[in-house]
Amino acid sequence: MTRSKVIILNLKGLYNVLLELKEFFKFELFYQEKEVDLSEQSKGKNCLVISNKKILSNIDNKNIIILSELPVKILDLIEKININLLKQKYSYQSNFQIKEYKLDLNSRVISLEKKDLKLTEREIEIILFLKSKDKPQSIDVLQKEVWGYSENLETHTVETHVYRLRKKINETFDDSNFLVSSKHGYKI
Repeated sequence: MTRSKVIILNLKGLYNVLLELKEFFKFELFYQEKEVDLSEQSKGKNCLVISNKKILSNIDNKNIIILSELPVKILDLIEKININLLKQKYSYQSNFQIKEYKLDLNSRVISLEKKDLKLTEREIEIILFLKSKDKPQSIDVLQKEVWGYSENLETHTVETHVYRLRKKINETFDDSNFLVSSKHGYKI
């Protein structure tokens, strides 16, 4: 998931204060004078808008903090920002789509219709990595990117994990094409 984004709308003083503290945040900070189409700016990102008035944009109201009572304690505001962004991240991770499957990263469960399958953390890492690639990925690439091993290391770890994952998916969902193997590597 991309880095969270916080847009400060019409509160230049607040933006300047938060800008001074930005090295302590795990989100990107932006300032806007006018309310333009915020839904376009927040597309594909964990986004929060802070304003001193009601926002008309079609961005989700859960992603808006309206500061109606000023002044506000900076630590209280930062806590609100962090809590809101954590809720958004949790919600996003609860409903990740992979093909026709729903993947819940929080509970590490993949679902199709009314069937659920519990996955290991490594299996989820394999699925997410392969999902993010357009082409099949070789064992060496998986070894390096998912496990952090050097490419020249002799090991069957990748093959073993992929074999077990394919077997679990096939047994639970009767789907032998979820994770496909070819001479070029593995692909979802």
